[in-house]
Amino acid sequence: MTAERLVIIGGDAAGMSAASQARRLKGPDELEIVAFERSNFTSYSACGIPYWVGGDVTDRDALVARTPQEHRARDIGLRMRTEVTEIDVAGQRVRAVDLGTGEAYWTGFDKLVIATGARPVRPALPGMDAPGVHGVQTLDDGQALLESLDRAPGSRRAVVVGAGYIGVEMAEAMLKHGFDVTVLNRGEQPMATLDPDMGRLVHDAMDGLGITTVNRAEVTAIRTGSDGRVRAVATGDASYPADVVVLGIGVEPETTLARAVGLPLGPHGGLLTDLSMRVVGHDNIWAGGDCVEVLDLVAGRTRHIALGTHANKHGQIIGSNVGGGYGTFPGVVGTAVSKVCDLEIARTGLREKDARAVGLRFVTATIESTGRAGYYPGARPMTVKMLAEYRTGRLLGVQIVGRDGAAKRVDIAAVALTAGMTVEQMTALDLGYAPPFSPVWDPVLVAARKAVTAVRRAGTA
Repeated sequence: MTAERLVIIGGDAAGMSAASQARRLKGPDELEIVAFERSNFTSYSACGIPYWVGGDVTDRDALVARTPQEHRARDIGLRMRTEVTEIDVAGQRVRAVDLGTGEAYWTGFDKLVIATGARPVRPALPGMDAPGVHGVQTLDDGQALLESLDRAPGSRRAVVVGAGYIGVEMAEAMLKHGFDVTVLNRGEQPMATLDPDMGRLVHDAMDGLGITTVNRAEVTAIRTGSDGRVRAVATGDASYPADVVVLGIGVEPETTLARAVGLPLGPHGGLLTDLSMRVVGHDNIWAGGDCVEVLDLVAGRTRHIALGTHANKHGQIIGSNVGGGYGTFPGVVGTAVSKVCDLEIARTGLREKDARAVGLRFVTATIESTGRAGYYPGARPMTVKMLAEYRTGRLLGVQIVGRDGAAKRVDIAAVALTAGMTVEQMTALDLGYAPPFSPVWDPVLVAARKAVTAVRRAGTA
């Protein structure tokens, strides 16, 4: 019997998780696996790049979970530095180009996995491609940035464009390299994944760390010197000197190949799949990772969330289904955590504007507490904001900004959201308590109690 051929486009989290899981279920005599990866690395943690650049992780290879050699030892035909340039859906084949030799060729498939990831947003502005301007999407990007930092002149001024997760993490990394750091943010406050009142807390903390944050700053150009290297970043009304520029504007689904052949895309440009991660309308094509849209379980709509946690789960599910097993991905609640120096930032569920966008009425509750018992040494302040549905009290979202273990407390809310709990039900949660870890009433439960009161008051208004 001739083995089926599985072709995978993309050799990072989703693609290689799918390959590995499919190989566990079927041997090479039943399933041939061919994977294409255009970069120099496979199965690496892009989320770890800011911490490698900042020096918390000293070895680049520590971010690599599995090398090409390790994948090949498991009978996965991995072709590195090879880019797929075309998909022929009807003919069940892909066209690939060896980036080293320029050789182009077609490879047939019985089953196809699209795991092309996301691409950084890079505005088409003057000077954007100048030496000294860096994205941080791949390990190659991180290496190039480190080399640029070593070449920076004595003035050592860094401008970070964007104040989302990558932006604030890279601001910290630049600070650790001894740079004067300016963050240019087009929004009202840093961290647009938070409501502005919570983003203000992040802004204040960044100021306290010596990071200059400029809000409502629309970048218009990158200015260069006579040598062509970056010298400044221009906005509509100012210019900010820069020896290094880091782009942290965000990412968008890399679906160029899918769009070209008419595969179904959602409102955010990501591929649409069913619960098994099969591309809608195509029995032999699957997709996962940062190139897909996922169902938001709270809002009931699809959204694009680029996170390695989702990508690895997608890959496991795809590999199970391709390999003859069974798995589904029901959706997400939008949980994410980050930090800038010792400030921890977390969110899950809906922001106020998200709730309004889907027509939900809601109440909010914001509390200040500490991560440990107030009398215990090292107790630090923490702010928790909670959204609950008007009248029903269903939990809609939680945002946390603080120190001392603040970020991972959001997992309590993530579980509650997934379970569809009300804020009143949350107040009875049996959470762990000891003075070094929490006050008697955990900050999340304090917020839930206040939200219960807000719901009751709204119901009588």
